[in-house]
Amino acid sequence: QVQLVESGGGLVHPGGSLRLSCTASNIATGIYTMAWYRQAPGKQRELVALMTVGGTPSYDDSVKGRCTISRDNAKNTVYLEMNSVKPEDTAVYYCNGKGAYPWNRGDDYWGQGTQVIVSS
Repeated sequence: QVQLVESGGGLVHPGGSLRLSCTASNIATGIYTMAWYRQAPGKQRELVALMTVGGTPSYDDSVKGRCTISRDNAKNTVYLEMNSVKPEDTAVYYCNGKGAYPWNRGDDYWGQGTQVIVSS
């Protein structure tokens, strides 16, 4: 059974930093495009950042310059670091893995989410 387990959420003060981790089991993250999404109350889930299997990152404009996605395929783990957090970063953050090759393109896995609250 494939599992993506996020950790690192919690309460962060405005202007502070956070680091989220997502560890996968029973898949090799190296053959998946790994991404972080977030969903704020009353809003749709949105893409925050993703990293291709080749290691190319991309970011939503709302976090560009404040956010770094990275992956350690040996540990089957993807990270999201965010600096200068704002109250509007408050959301449940979800890890996602999508198959990047023809033989696994139908794979689409989600974690259970980790809550981030930015508040003073």
